[in-house]
Amino acid sequence: MTDQHLHNLVVKISAEQFHKPFRHRAFFNPRLRTTGGRYMLRSHNIEINRKYFEQLGEQELIGIIKHELCHYHLHLEGKGYKHRDKDFRELMKQVGAPRFCSMLPEEKKKSLQQRIVIYQCSNCKMEYHRKRSMNTERYVCGKCRGKLIKVKEMLIE
Repeated sequence: MTDQHLHNLVVKISAEQFHKPFRHRAFFNPRLRTTGGRYMLRSHNIEINRKYFEQLGEQELIGIIKHELCHYHLHLEGKGYKHRDKDFRELMKQVGAPRFCSMLPEEKKKSLQQRIVIYQCSNCKMEYHRKRSMNTERYVCGKCRGKLIKVKEMLIE
């Protein structure tokens, strides 16, 4: 799907579901990583994450477009366009827009895997299990204040 096809789809959904015209740009933004799409308050453009279309299909894309169009139309009308606003929640129910987009399959795999880094004190041999790496030059053992050494890093599923 090209940016032009996406723009035409947004115009069509806006006319059919919201009965209002979409007068700005809609396009794929390759820099989006953690969200399905976003509405830009200043330019009024809608940016969509292409991965959601490629991995989850057109129905997920339509849901994301409806969600972003809710932000778009309410903002232009001067009503509550934020997620917590009553106007926004009511409009989403009317058009059948999802509150959140589905998780990408590749992100599900990442969330199932957990990284653990193991550090050991050079004096008392106490082990520390951490999810994140830490600077061993800045931190010392909490038991004896000895130097910490990184023992290993592993992935747990």
